[in-house]
Amino acid sequence: MARQSISLTEPNDEWLKAQVDNKEYSSKSELVNDLIRQARKQQIQIDWISAKLEKAEKSGFTDDTKEQILSESKALLNG
Repeated sequence: MARQSISLTEPNDEWLKAQVDNKEYSSKSELVNDLIRQARKQQIQIDWISAKLEKAEKSGFTDDTKEQILSESKALLNG
């Protein structure tokens, strides 16, 4: 695993410490990795929605219902 040295603002460091103190995570590293995983997952959804919007804009419309788009979006979020 790669090691990194990062600087945090005091409020962010305090928040990280509080999560570890509350036993939500065993270490700040674990928490930071989880936040990055969540951000990556979120970016996948944003990219998917952007691609759908671009396709719809180019075609003028999409055949997918809003329920289908919502269902696909939720499935993507849940892995």
